[in-house]
Amino acid sequence: MAMDGKYNHLKVEENVYSGWVKSGYFTAGDMSKRPYCIVIPPPNVTGKLHLGHAWDTTLQDILCRYKRLQGYDVCWVSGMDHAGIATQAKVDARLQEQGISRYDIGREKFLEHAWAWKEEYASTIRSQWAKMGLSLDYSRERFTLDEGLSQAVRKVFVDLYNDGLIYQGERIINWDPQLKTALSNIEVEHKEIMGHMYYFNYKVVENGQNLVIATTRPETMFADQAIFVHPDDERYKEIIGMHAINPANGEALPIMADDYIDMSFGTAVMKCTPAHDPNDFALAKKYNLPMPICMNPDGTMNEMCGKYTGMDRFECREALVKDFEEAGVVDHIEEHMHPVGHSQRSGVIAEPYLSKQWFVKMKPLAEEVLKNQEIEDQKIHFVPNRFENTFSGWLENIEDWCISRQLWWGHRIPAWTNNETGEIYVGMEDPVDKENWTQDEDVLDTWFSSALWPFSTLGWPEETSDLSRYFPNDVLVTGYDIIFFWVARMAFQTRYCMKNRPFKDVLIHGLVRDSQGRKMSKSLGNGIDPMDVIEEKGADALRFFLTTNSAPGMDLRYDPTKVDSSWNFINKIWNAARYVEMQIGDTKPVLNIEKASSVDKWILARMNETITNVNANMEKYEFGIVGNELYSFVWDDFCSWYIELSKATLYSDDKEAVENTKAVLYTVLQTILKLLSPFMPFVTEEIYLALPHEKASMNLETWPEVIPFEYSLEEQEAMAMCISAIQTVREIKVNYNMKPSEDLEICLSVAVNEDTKAILNKMCHATVVESLSGDVLTRTIENAVLTVAMDALIDLNEEKEKLIKEIDRLGKEIKRAEGMLSNPRFVEKAPEAKVQQEKDKLQNYQDKLALAKEQLADIEKKLG
Repeated sequence: MAMDGKYNHLKVEENVYSGWVKSGYFTAGDMSKRPYCIVIPPPNVTGKLHLGHAWDTTLQDILCRYKRLQGYDVCWVSGMDHAGIATQAKVDARLQEQGISRYDIGREKFLEHAWAWKEEYASTIRSQWAKMGLSLDYSRERFTLDEGLSQAVRKVFVDLYNDGLIYQGERIINWDPQLKTALSNIEVEHKEIMGHMYYFNYKVVENGQNLVIATTRPETMFADQAIFVHPDDERYKEIIGMHAINPANGEALPIMADDYIDMSFGTAVMKCTPAHDPNDFALAKKYNLPMPICMNPDGTMNEMCGKYTGMDRFECREALVKDFEEAGVVDHIEEHMHPVGHSQRSGVIAEPYLSKQWFVKMKPLAEEVLKNQEIEDQKIHFVPNRFENTFSGWLENIEDWCISRQLWWGHRIPAWTNNETGEIYVGMEDPVDKENWTQDEDVLDTWFSSALWPFSTLGWPEETSDLSRYFPNDVLVTGYDIIFFWVARMAFQTRYCMKNRPFKDVLIHGLVRDSQGRKMSKSLGNGIDPMDVIEEKGADALRFFLTTNSAPGMDLRYDPTKVDSSWNFINKIWNAARYVEMQIGDTKPVLNIEKASSVDKWILARMNETITNVNANMEKYEFGIVGNELYSFVWDDFCSWYIELSKATLYSDDKEAVENTKAVLYTVLQTILKLLSPFMPFVTEEIYLALPHEKASMNLETWPEVIPFEYSLEEQEAMAMCISAIQTVREIKVNYNMKPSEDLEICLSVAVNEDTKAILNKMCHATVVESLSGDVLTRTIENAVLTVAMDALIDLNEEKEKLIKEIDRLGKEIKRAEGMLSNPRFVEKAPEAKVQQEKDKLQNYQDKLALAKEQLADIEKKLG
């Protein structure tokens, strides 16, 4: 298959992916190989994939492709999440557009609509995965509501319940009045907003004294049950045990004392609303106070609120304060900046709300995880490791997890109440006499099933071959924003169910932001659809940009110019491959390392160095460093230098040398394709198949290995000198307005062979001579001094200024190097190779400085 024309990503990507999948390249199960497992963070079935998902799945795909080429049996399970709250909201909205309420059609019919939604958007997600080139094992695809995972969820719930780790109780929970469901603490986002602190007058019944009590939520006053002061507060000791009138409803509230009250805050008098505040709830439990609720689940006021009944909670606040002002109840009102919890799902202000819910007792589960984080072969390793502190800190301060949700779409809680006795039954099977029992209406928090993902997707609770082979997973790739939501929950659920860690490593990435560093959001209109980028620039350009432009744990700024740079890089590779194809034709050339020229050895040595560096950084998940390494080697060493240098041989009469150089071109390009294939699978596959190849696909190839050969220090220095000489001659010609094709005689301070002379003549039109007469221009290059006969072209004063600047620069470099080498911390802690590198640099700078000073002295002598 010949490469024709310019690089066209749409043509390159067309039908390639479906061929890979049909050929089974991504299906795990080769028992002769070492297992390697990654389970995809499941996208939810609410819509299109976002750029963040494109980022973490591409990182995973890179690892999977890398490990396959290394000879691993890679199991990358594909799958999706049912996303209870978000999906139900989407399905509700679609039904409302049709004039239908879910309550009109009932639970079962609603679930039919929800499953239809799931199938529609699952198909969209698979299509987008294909466009991104993800090498997923679709034969193992899972869904958090499929039959197998439903069994796993049910078993975990039952086991936790039987072990006393799941309980049902009344607690203050976060309530979403729009979606009418409970939220866990980490589903609530606290935002600083400007509100008000309202100071109201309360009259003490027994003595007529006036108390000023502050609140930010006047609408909850209808559910007040007491007033609290501190027992040691001299201002209020005499009124403890008395009563004060609630101005909202005229009820007499007992005045009680508790040392919870902060005597330095406000008026140090606090009203207690047990059903609408977690701290008030704790006080009410302590003193056995009633806990009435004054608000409906939809955020409107209930019958406790008199004339305000039916009002929205915030409308009630406004009306009540207005009435208080007219009645003289308001002492004063202050503006008050404070954090207010918002539902991450709907965006509305969450309401602290007393409700009977199901909870997981978290302390015992968290303690097991923390204990095992101290054991090296059981701990989860975070990359970067600073996120382990984030992870551990949250577990150390964990609260019980509210797991029930007032939804229809999700795993229905396997708990039944006997209609006659009120007995609670929790079990794997439905009650035998089901008609005498009522199942709990609620479903489980989506994260309950997602927390089982690392092992339930492999067949648990059954003892499957996949589970024994691929668990624990090798690595999870995810963003730092869901360490609490997902990573921690997988850790404690896996420890509970499997007595193991879910994965060995967690690679953490940041958030994708816009070019100004802002979080992408609908309100700002700065979101980027990855499918639009793929349509315009191709999947390979997007993948290379996403994975090589930030370090682990850091945010990524989306910059279209950098996507363009990635596209240009791919185009450079394409053009280089076309050149190689034209040189070698349809026959694979055979490399004879013994016949390699100095130029050939140079590029092969750089190739070996690149392989070594890429391997080391791939294992450390440093994909940004890998990207820079590959970019430099491909663009600079291979395209800019070797391809040009090779022309001197390719256009010579030495047939043996010509054939060997073709073999080197082919060998290096093949290595480049393999090293880049995890990052840009489409274009590397296209080029691989266009060149002579042994496998049906790049996916079946092996990871490149270093080619051993003798490459002496003398040869290395000679090649470094040759390249430096070419660069210097070209620079001189630019500085002195000479044409690139203009011949120039040069003299070198070291002897060079005929091959080097030919290269210099071919690459920069420079002829090496034994000596030069008249005025000369001298330049220090790598391992030599280059002198040029410039005659009248030299401006000695200008040359003097250049040398002065060069002497200043070298002096600064020497000072920097000496500073590093005189620092005991650097010398003792840095790798030995790094220290030696700095010593070599220092010596090189010192040698160049001495020569530059000699040259300056010579010019000053000529100038008189």
